[in-house]
Amino acid sequence: MNSDENKVLLITGVSSGLGRAFAEAALAAGHAVVGTVRRDGERAAFEALAPGRARAVVLDVTDFGAIDGVVASILAEFGRIDVLVNNAGYGHEGVLEESPLEAMRHQFEVNVFGAVAMIRAVLPGMRVRRSGHIINMSSMAGHAPLPGIAYYAGSKFALEGITGVLAKEVESFGIRVTALAPGSFRTDWAGRSMVRSPRAIADYDELFNPIREAREAKSGRQSGDPARAAQALLTLIESEHPPVHLLLGVDALTVVRMHSAELLAEIDRWEPLSRSTDFAAPASAAQ
Repeated sequence: MNSDENKVLLITGVSSGLGRAFAEAALAAGHAVVGTVRRDGERAAFEALAPGRARAVVLDVTDFGAIDGVVASILAEFGRIDVLVNNAGYGHEGVLEESPLEAMRHQFEVNVFGAVAMIRAVLPGMRVRRSGHIINMSSMAGHAPLPGIAYYAGSKFALEGITGVLAKEVESFGIRVTALAPGSFRTDWAGRSMVRSPRAIADYDELFNPIREAREAKSGRQSGDPARAAQALLTLIESEHPPVHLLLGVDALTVVRMHSAELLAEIDRWEPLSRSTDFAAPASAAQ
């Protein structure tokens, strides 16, 4: 993509939070933004941000049958989609043993299946044009296991893996793919947007109660600034060689670096057992 020209961005979930911040920054930079919203009443307010360049479409990313039609309508109006930002998603909090499987199923439907469905819809056009950038909103929880959000972390670990594979599959077509992994940002993620499983098993009280209380107390006072995250996104889409994995926030850097160090130490500690499972080399090969 020519970094000097304005782009057409498709951003899912622009009603609030990081999605709204991304959209507003992109519009301010002169780009066109098609944002998905969940309710028809939210369309006018979004389009008023930049008449002619801001377009809102009503879409639930789990309505897989509707996605191709929405993308086709965007292509008909704007001619192309330069950047897809898979931002729509939510967090589920709860001890795994206390959290029903249906909660996990819905978490993955939105955070993983919805994102993949959007990717599959935009890829044909990007592949034909040999140009495009797909950005999947992940989380530091997609790199480091944090107690109490197993389903959410699982969905983000999945998205990180899908991003890495997809990046290799489409690199030769000129399509770039990035998993953007924020730490704690001042949005509603840990507040009204979070789904929480009720507590039931006292054995987890000592571990989990302080985690839930701290997360609730921190909501609205997180260190991450959505406006600065949005500027980072603009830098990312202008980059000629964007990273496949990008962390946002000092807390994300700290948590992921700590986990990575622990993981490498564990690999080293158990290396003899890891090496013990290959077929033994023939005696002649050892000479």
